[in-house]
Amino acid sequence: MNVVYWLLMELSSRILPVLGIFMPKIRYFLDQRSCLFLTLSSFRAAHEGPLTWIHVASLGEYEQAKPVIAVLKAQEPSTKVVVSFFSPSGYEPTIRKPQEGVDWITYLPLDRKSWAERFVEILQPTRSIFVKYDLWYHHLQALKRKNVPTYLIAASFRPDQTYFSWYGGFFRKMLEQMDWIFTQNEVSVQLLTALKINKVSQTGDTRFDQVAATAAQPIDFPAIREWIKGRPTVVIGSAWEEDMNLLIPLIQSKPEFLWIIAPHAIDPAAMDRWALALRVPTKKYSQWKEVQDPQILFIDNIGMLSSLYQFAYFAYVGGGFGKGLHNILEPLGFGIPVIFGKPRRASKFPEAAQSQVEGCGFAVTDFSELQENVNKLEQPEFYANSVASAHHWVKANLGATDRILDHLTTSIASK
Repeated sequence: MNVVYWLLMELSSRILPVLGIFMPKIRYFLDQRSCLFLTLSSFRAAHEGPLTWIHVASLGEYEQAKPVIAVLKAQEPSTKVVVSFFSPSGYEPTIRKPQEGVDWITYLPLDRKSWAERFVEILQPTRSIFVKYDLWYHHLQALKRKNVPTYLIAASFRPDQTYFSWYGGFFRKMLEQMDWIFTQNEVSVQLLTALKINKVSQTGDTRFDQVAATAAQPIDFPAIREWIKGRPTVVIGSAWEEDMNLLIPLIQSKPEFLWIIAPHAIDPAAMDRWALALRVPTKKYSQWKEVQDPQILFIDNIGMLSSLYQFAYFAYVGGGFGKGLHNILEPLGFGIPVIFGKPRRASKFPEAAQSQVEGCGFAVTDFSELQENVNKLEQPEFYANSVASAHHWVKANLGATDRILDHLTTSIASK
């Protein structure tokens, strides 16, 4: 299997440039990595000393890394932090503004053996941290040859994953190589120990620490606060077309609510189409003047959403009907009950199921269920219980970051 994978990566590195001539997404993938080693070398030459490399697939995994980065930099101010992304959906919004605690942001090169070795050779990391699941064989092998301590954090495993199948030996080797694996839940620990992978512990989901920190010090938006003036407001986060198809009739039936809608993608055409279908006063945030009083405010930028939940009576988080549910913990961090489309693959989003058990999250499959849950949340006693449940659940799950860092700093010090 090692040889097959090596051959696959070698062939990919030669075939992708040809495919890129005809496929813009592949061309973009390659163009964004064309100067990767040059820029990385320049950064490393100007920033010597200890370095922690953190790899994430996309934006969701980066959110799980943020609290670890914050505590790591507080404990080790001299340590440089480099974050690599595989997906442009994570890299693009992150690179647009300075990221606290992060010294450099880069794409990960394709997992070709020579490129992986060059990447690690340039970085010379003191430690490496992979988040949740995005593991690459040749990069891990390059780290192993350099004796770099390597960790997997916020891991969440399911029995149906390749690691646990009869043909998953090659992929299990990547897990076996980890110096330690920190899991979100006990099920993941049990799955790993069944494979005789014992360097593992349940530490929880670092996103709870992240959302609690955001709720404690949210970005203030005085103009939005003044617009709301205490009126009941719903925040719709990361909305997709499938979500809006469900939500538009609800919005039309609730003129007493204000609505803040943050689409998954900043697509002006989609926002214009939704505004036309809604048939109520709407404004895009970039064009809104404070003297105007729309019923709906479209957020046509990136970076505001996590703090906007502070204004919500309840929230709706999108993605459940499509590629994947977005972060429902962000509103819950403020004690805000959250409604979401029932995920197609529920096992990939254990927080969705648990939020329903706790009584602060509500999955829906159609408009009837959406309307039913909104009606429940409009009942004072039911709403108060949901708010209390959200606060309790988040508080009970804090501390994953400290548990991870205690292990990381101890293990580095002992080497």
